[in-house]
Amino acid sequence: MRHQTSIRRPPTASVLVILGIIGGCHQAKSPVATSADVEVAQHEARQEVEQARLEARKDVKSAAKVMGANSRDVAAARVTGTFDMAMARADGDHKVAIEKCMTLELSAQQSCKAQADVDYQTAAASAKAIRISPQQ
Repeated sequence: MRHQTSIRRPPTASVLVILGIIGGCHQAKSPVATSADVEVAQHEARQEVEQARLEARKDVKSAAKVMGANSRDVAAARVTGTFDMAMARADGDHKVAIEKCMTLELSAQQSCKAQADVDYQTAAASAKAIRISPQQ
């Protein structure tokens, strides 16, 4: 008596679907951002800077009310506010730049994003310099 061992094969359609899903995960993406996306990023960036400006103004007023207009706390609040606005601007500019990069052909996106990152680092360093500069 022979025992036959049968090898069970998955249905061909199932294999093709699985391969299609796996293959689809590795496809290169085409540019997905549009000029409308860039405009949205610009609008959001402006709102973030405006919000930072309003917060800075509120913090300076609060420090002046509690400690007096010429206090160190007011000076510190001004420096912190200036830093926060500069960082909000740097973050917003970076987001806008990245959105602009996403509108480019795939071959140009990498270098564009790298330049956006360099510009962000420069802006962030400038903002940090504001914060650590001697207060007057």
